[in-house]
Amino acid sequence: MQDLRASMALDAVAQRSGVCSTSAACHTQNLRGVDQWRGSRASLAALQRLSRSTGHRKGGSKRSMSCTKAQATATALSTERQPVRAATVKRETKETKVEVSINLDGTGVCSSSSQIPFLDHMMDQLASHGLFNVMIQAEGDTWIDDHHTNEDIALALGSALSQALGDRKGIHRFGDFTAPLDEALVHVVLDLSGRPHLSFDLDIPSGRIGTFDTQLVEHFFQSLANTSGMTLHIRQLAGKNSHHIVEATFKAFARALRRATEHDERRAGQIASSKGVLTQQ
Repeated sequence: MQDLRASMALDAVAQRSGVCSTSAACHTQNLRGVDQWRGSRASLAALQRLSRSTGHRKGGSKRSMSCTKAQATATALSTERQPVRAATVKRETKETKVEVSINLDGTGVCSSSSQIPFLDHMMDQLASHGLFNVMIQAEGDTWIDDHHTNEDIALALGSALSQALGDRKGIHRFGDFTAPLDEALVHVVLDLSGRPHLSFDLDIPSGRIGTFDTQLVEHFFQSLANTSGMTLHIRQLAGKNSHHIVEATFKAFARALRRATEHDERRAGQIASSKGVLTQQ
């Protein structure tokens, strides 16, 4: 009933203002995609503004012009409400030189050149399942081992994540996902609280996956939690194959992080905390 009333009101405004019915329908359709969360009143107000700005009467070419303007308005509104949430962090020490970029509103694109092949594979999982765009370029003292490079990539990634989130207004904050990979099953829960913490409960049978030291998995997540301000719980529910266990962990983490970083429309830009703060500052 509310939708019907809104539709009738939109038609009435269109007729009084001289905007063609085709333009009104076109604009209404765009508003449903862009202004849905604001409700029918906002849609009606937007149409009224459009009618005053166009002043077009019925006619073939004028219908097309009105629809074009409506679509441009919708696109502008959509762009205005979706600021880019991305960041790049560079970290250079005597042991490593690292550059990490992340776009939280990406499409799952990954370009990782870390000198640690298995970690590159895990970054692919993070990007693909989180729908983040991730870029990693790293050089390190891997002739010693992968420890320093693995750590500094995680530190830079956590910092980039925190910067991309900004003040963390309007996000869900919490993420929870359980991912299977054949016989392995891993549960990840996280909170973008601004308070770093890691609880890590994986039983990885082998000491290495290829050349990758499996002790570095826990160290990666600890480093990332420290600089991102994330509370992170990782639990293994099942699994015997080391590769499957670790990959399921990164997949579950990516999905949980995706949920936590996504916008909560009902929260309407407010911080998901009774204290009003989710950052470390």
